[in-house]
Amino acid sequence: MKFTVNSFTTKSIAAYALFSWAAAFSYAQPVYRIVGPEGKVTFSDKPPVEPQAKVTSGAAASGSGVASASLPFELRQVAQKYPVTLYTGDNCSPCQSAKTMLMSRGVPFTEKTVNTNDDSQALQRLSGDNTLPFATIGGQQLKGYSDSEWTQFLNAAGYPATSVLPASYRQPAATPMVAVSAAPAAAVPAVPVRAAAPAPQPAPAATNPSGIRF
Repeated sequence: MKFTVNSFTTKSIAAYALFSWAAAFSYAQPVYRIVGPEGKVTFSDKPPVEPQAKVTSGAAASGSGVASASLPFELRQVAQKYPVTLYTGDNCSPCQSAKTMLMSRGVPFTEKTVNTNDDSQALQRLSGDNTLPFATIGGQQLKGYSDSEWTQFLNAAGYPATSVLPASYRQPAATPMVAVSAAPAAAVPAVPVRAAAPAPQPAPAATNPSGIRF
């Protein structure tokens, strides 16, 4: 499995600086890993229709992992409207730079790791390729890390330029993009228990007319 790790080349985004976030972009959809009755694995942005299908995992770029209740009111409003999700991989220096930038600025975000083939396939479906780091701000996608570009998009979304996070805030732990759950163990049929046959009673000892037992 090979991931492409690029430092994003800064592009002109003047056309995007004044965009309307609510109207121009739709929110990223969950990515479901579906195991069919015959064991076939598929990825979809919709839950399974077949009742026998088993959704073993899901990954949503919705920022739902952020404890928004602990955020200041204005920041909570922005985080709920334009949640930030960061997708990272192992041994990815640009990923760490992106994470450090978000944390130093005080942007609450959900981190999803992309380290397995299933993660890679889910990322491919979500973003169109396997470039890391990858981030979503609401419905806007950012491929590769560029400090200037990410700063402009965060500013446009309304995130504060400096951290206003309370001292008690804790960044949620990173979770795999596709967290595969173990298949349920097959039910073992109950073995009927039969009642033990009554033990045979010992035959009465033979006696003779004199009363002597043998």
